[in-house]
Amino acid sequence: MKAEVITLDAKRAGDVDLDDAIYALPERADILQRVVVWQLAKRRAGTHKVQTRGETSGSTKRIGKQKGGGSARHGSGKAGQFRSGGRAFGPVVRSHAIDLPKKIRSLGLKTALSSKLANGNLIVLENMDLKDAKTKDLKAKLVKLGLKSALFIDGAEINKNFLLAANNIPYVDVLPTQGANVYDILRAEKLVLTKAAVVSLMERLK
Repeated sequence: MKAEVITLDAKRAGDVDLDDAIYALPERADILQRVVVWQLAKRRAGTHKVQTRGETSGSTKRIGKQKGGGSARHGSGKAGQFRSGGRAFGPVVRSHAIDLPKKIRSLGLKTALSSKLANGNLIVLENMDLKDAKTKDLKAKLVKLGLKSALFIDGAEINKNFLLAANNIPYVDVLPTQGANVYDILRAEKLVLTKAAVVSLMERLK
């Protein structure tokens, strides 16, 4: 299929061919959900930790008589119901990562791209070249393009001036092709690909 190519000044710059095997897939909410859960689980640090009874300091001596004390028969002050006692079944350091087949990951990225195109939220730019790294100038260009929340994906290397100018603009993210992922694509209202990104994604997803 054909897609219109525009410049940062919102001027037409020709057309580009989009592969139907990547940009014309049906929407699959189940695939997108699996990939997003896999991404978010993988990036969790898993460094949360609490002390168990075996790790708390204190005596294990019986804290009261077995009978006649008028209270429960506690055997140790390190039990979880006491102050400074250990916690039962608390979180421990672990990895939250889960396995997901490469085919599903690849299908998820293709489905996310197809979804953006089907909903009219995919824009193809000729390039992201900026002469100066000025946020004010880039903001003016984004207003012309009608972009408020957008993810820009360039080729293997991002224009340095564009990246510096975009750093101070809220709801605008910039990624190289190798960083393209389902979560960030779905999170942004608009997806903006350069012609270089279209070629790189085609090579990556073939």
